[in-house]
Amino acid sequence: MRIGIWERNEGLREVILEGLRAAGAEPPVLEAGAHPADFSGELDLLVISPEAVGWAGGGQIHAGTVLLSGAAGPLARVLRTERAVSYGTSARDTLTLSSLEGDQICVAIQRDIVTVSGAVVERQELVLPFPPGRSPLPWLCAVGALLLMDVPPERLE
Repeated sequence: MRIGIWERNEGLREVILEGLRAAGAEPPVLEAGAHPADFSGELDLLVISPEAVGWAGGGQIHAGTVLLSGAAGPLARVLRTERAVSYGTSARDTLTLSSLEGDQICVAIQRDIVTVSGAVVERQELVLPFPPGRSPLPWLCAVGALLLMDVPPERLE
């Protein structure tokens, strides 16, 4: 499995690796880049950070699934992908935050998600620990990436 992480040095790749290890999952190849030109060949999953820039070259990326911020919706139209999953604060996003209180966050999965392997994660709400000092959107992006990489919801930490 080839996973691309399009970010601007937010540490998203490390957060995803940490989540995979905590869930006992074997980490796949995670290729990080700051621009579409950093990704070549076919990706199974492209994870786009909310801070990603350089959309102009997005049409050159081939990915089976893309995870992107709902605010980056126009980017989904130029990417060559089979399916897109959005995260953010809008009711239209597939993954959204329904509450944040203290050290816990509630993630709402608004519609079923098909993982990279073809499994289905059903609509539900997840109450998860939220690390202090983290920004909610990159953290939500990491949760979405883990779900798309077949980490069961009950194994997310």
